[in-house]
Amino acid sequence: MKAQEMQTDFDVVVIGGGPSGATAATDLAKLGRAVLLLDRGGRIKPCGGAVPPVLLAEFEVPRTVLVCEVSAARMIAPSSKAVDMPIDGGYVGMVDREHFDEWLRQRAARAGAVRRTALFDHITREPSGATRVHYRRTDDAAGRDAPLESVLVRAVVGADGANSAVAHQEVPGADKVKYVAAYHEIVRSPKNGDGGFDPKRCDVYYDGRISPDFYGWIFPHGDTTSVGVGTAEKGFSLRGATGDLRRIAGLEGAETIRREGAPIPMKPLPRWDNGADVVLAGDASGVVAPASGEGIYYAMTGGRLAAEAVDEFLATGDARALAQARKRFMKAHGRVFLILGIMQRFWYSSDKRRERFVSMCEDKDVQRLTWQAYMHKKLVRSNPMAHVRIFIKDTLHLLGLVRA
Repeated sequence: MKAQEMQTDFDVVVIGGGPSGATAATDLAKLGRAVLLLDRGGRIKPCGGAVPPVLLAEFEVPRTVLVCEVSAARMIAPSSKAVDMPIDGGYVGMVDREHFDEWLRQRAARAGAVRRTALFDHITREPSGATRVHYRRTDDAAGRDAPLESVLVRAVVGADGANSAVAHQEVPGADKVKYVAAYHEIVRSPKNGDGGFDPKRCDVYYDGRISPDFYGWIFPHGDTTSVGVGTAEKGFSLRGATGDLRRIAGLEGAETIRREGAPIPMKPLPRWDNGADVVLAGDASGVVAPASGEGIYYAMTGGRLAAEAVDEFLATGDARALAQARKRFMKAHGRVFLILGIMQRFWYSSDKRRERFVSMCEDKDVQRLTWQAYMHKKLVRSNPMAHVRIFIKDTLHLLGLVRA
């Protein structure tokens, strides 16, 4: 039986209701597809919550969803040297994932997607060629002990996070991805100026004591602030480092509202689909930017591309369409991910190099091009001489010919 002729409960089930899954569900529903959105609920991903203005424009997110807008970043070196990077003519939007993700899920429901709070279990195939997705509802006290239910669908979007059960079951190589462990504490924000706190500034700590291979962050969210750390080094105490960071930043006595931890993938998976009926999106596909750890924009982009690929597959029955999600993402962002990966491996490898990295951030060309690239999510080519100057300065730093 042709895929277009199968009798199913839904055209597609989206597993995972974070930014990628909710975006995929919204787009598919708007395209007229019958969509089931499964989200297990009760989980908030540790996240700094930064989003570029281009996200609001591309995904029609109103500015009112932001909890605050940041106008500068402060980079802090192991020596405690601090370099401020003001955002001229722009801002970085901040969201609280607890509320932002739910807003996205509600939007998916308004677009026509059916929501169910449930935990994905496994996938089977019917003789007709349809896909059966098994799950357990988690919106009552039964939780994991709830009876197994299932739906027949034609396609599956796996957007169930870095430890994606869908990916592990369906996509070869998904079990080999490497992760950074992330942990943060949401605290009550101090008053402006208390202990040097600035509600309009993101602070980033490049210090081996805080993270041996990544960084620590203090990101304001209006009434609250995210204080967190990431690392790929096993055995490193994330809670201990976060406590040290709070002490250094004068937030030791701030009220702790909640604590969250989760793995963050280090690079995109080599394959996002199973060649038949499943495609991955968001953290499940590994789309978190190296060096910066930025994930929300790339997760939503991945969700949109997955929706486009699934829609094409549903229209044609050609499973090769599912591979287009990864191809299109890497064409648009693969070069940036490559450059950021090289940067992370080099500059984050020792405190001596971290010191030089922060020193580089004093350069106005570096600041301007960094913010332009962040705001517009593309490499900036409008000023070739600025790139030449940065290349020369970067080389001098690499050779140790510039004092940190």
